[in-house]
Amino acid sequence: MRQGKTVFGGEVAHAFGRPMVTMTLIGICLAVFAAQMVRPAVTGDIAFVPYAGKQEPWRFLTSAFAHSPRMLLHIAFNMYALWLMGQYLEPLMGRARFLATYLIAAFGGSVGYLLLAAPATLEQLQMGQGGAWGTPAVGASGAVFGLFGAYLVLNRRLGRSSAGMVVMIGINAVLGFVIPGIAWQAHLGGLVVGAACAAIIAYTGGRRDPLAPASTKTSHAVHWVGLALLTVLLVVAVVVKYAVSNGYS
Repeated sequence: MRQGKTVFGGEVAHAFGRPMVTMTLIGICLAVFAAQMVRPAVTGDIAFVPYAGKQEPWRFLTSAFAHSPRMLLHIAFNMYALWLMGQYLEPLMGRARFLATYLIAAFGGSVGYLLLAAPATLEQLQMGQGGAWGTPAVGASGAVFGLFGAYLVLNRRLGRSSAGMVVMIGINAVLGFVIPGIAWQAHLGGLVVGAACAAIIAYTGGRRDPLAPASTKTSHAVHWVGLALLTVLLVVAVVVKYAVSNGYS
């Protein structure tokens, strides 16, 4: 028998089970945090630093699974937010689309941090004057903000209110500018990219109108084409940023 699908392509059967992808992501983050506590050098090895991203591109994603070992609230807030968003979005989007959105938003958060960082020379970095270009960033915040953005878009598509989420995003946006040490650039990048992922899923493919004839109902497979193109666009933005920063470290 064919599995029933949600309007966004998720398996209906999964809507009544545990959010397995969410739980796995939380488990990975907790395992990495434990490794950071045992071996402090792990943080530096996987954190995203704009000047190092060109030679070590894996940092664009690995940084999203690490958190500040000196601030327990950092990982506590992110995991709590991931749990709340995951319980709602994973069944709605489907496990694969939810995971793709999370990872692309995590990547987008690092890309946002890179694009908004002013390049610095090697001399400036050595003198500690490299600004964001030489400042490591860690945390799932970019990916979590991506889920916030996805929540807004999908709820709008469903005609549901998102007033509470708008307030939460506003409060966090203010805190990003008031409290030092918060990579607001990653939050912004993740939010925009997560919303873009959700827009692709919400407004392309699938059953736009449940009453439409079968001939007008397109496949959910188009979601993957859109998500792939968005990822390519982010990669191009990274390549261009490093290209125009030629001559800097």
